[in-house]
Amino acid sequence: MKIMIKITIILSTFITFLLPSVHAVEVDGPELQWNISLWGKQRAFTAGVEKLSSLVAEKTGGNWEIILHYGEALSKGKENLDGLAIGAFEGAMFCNFYHPQKNPALMSLTMPFLPMSEWENSRKIRDTVLNSEAVKKELAQWNAMVYSSSFLPQYEFMGTGEPPRTLKDWEGKTVRAGGGVAQAMKVFGATPTSLPATEVYTGIQQGTMDAASFPFTYSHVAYNIHEVADWYTSNLSPGTSECPLAFSISAYNALPGQYKALLDDVKEEVIDAQIQAYIDIDKVNLPMLEEKLTKVVYSDEELAVFRKGAGRPVIDAWIDENQDKFDARGLIEAIFKSVGSSY
Repeated sequence: MKIMIKITIILSTFITFLLPSVHAVEVDGPELQWNISLWGKQRAFTAGVEKLSSLVAEKTGGNWEIILHYGEALSKGKENLDGLAIGAFEGAMFCNFYHPQKNPALMSLTMPFLPMSEWENSRKIRDTVLNSEAVKKELAQWNAMVYSSSFLPQYEFMGTGEPPRTLKDWEGKTVRAGGGVAQAMKVFGATPTSLPATEVYTGIQQGTMDAASFPFTYSHVAYNIHEVADWYTSNLSPGTSECPLAFSISAYNALPGQYKALLDDVKEEVIDAQIQAYIDIDKVNLPMLEEKLTKVVYSDEELAVFRKGAGRPVIDAWIDENQDKFDARGLIEAIFKSVGSSY
């Protein structure tokens, strides 16, 4: 009997060694709490940071807790960089076009018609810009470092009133747009405004703006713009923007080495979750939008005119405006080179 008990114990120990518990702590470290400042609600845009929070908790056995604060509970979206600068929280998401003067080099990712409509190209271009010395230097002034892009899809417009079926129809319209997308729309007579995402619904509903550009489709639906809109553009694709997840440099530097390594180890899972969230939500949103709203499709001829008038001229103007601050032309050339093209 004693021999049998001994054998059982040995076998049990051996099996446990071969098949460790799913709850085992992979990264041993101190108890730590990080706060992340976000705006809006949980949505496709926040899938990446949600994945990061989950993975960190899982792999540290709950010792490192990354708490996500939605709805501008910690800071206004436009003030998240300021919050990082003063150490109000350890991480935040922010949008470059909310404050162009704070991140001029990062505004390169708002330029119209960059070759990034495919996810693979989007990642190559964003990696190039986010890893550039110009962007790192300007964000460091705000005690900020980018962890990951949010990989925003291409923008489209959604609005009320008569649909803009030709480029001429944009003349006189007030549109929510920022950065290079805003400059592109100005070429065709629209008046851009840069309202925070959380204020756009009211603007459309009350008629203070005619249309809003957002990453398509997730953002329009996340902010319920489709509920007060009559139409949407399906293939204008004027560009996008960059709203990354950033960490406080001082908070990151204070992390133990194993936690820094953990951030590196899980990054690919975070990125995959972020991109997949957009793909999944499109499958739900597109059929609904096609059923409820008027779909505006531009001809190849109209799009060619749009790109010619609002593409390179807008980018060249941005280069001239910023060349004395950093190598703006070099950054644009690097963007195109990263996907095997040239400017």
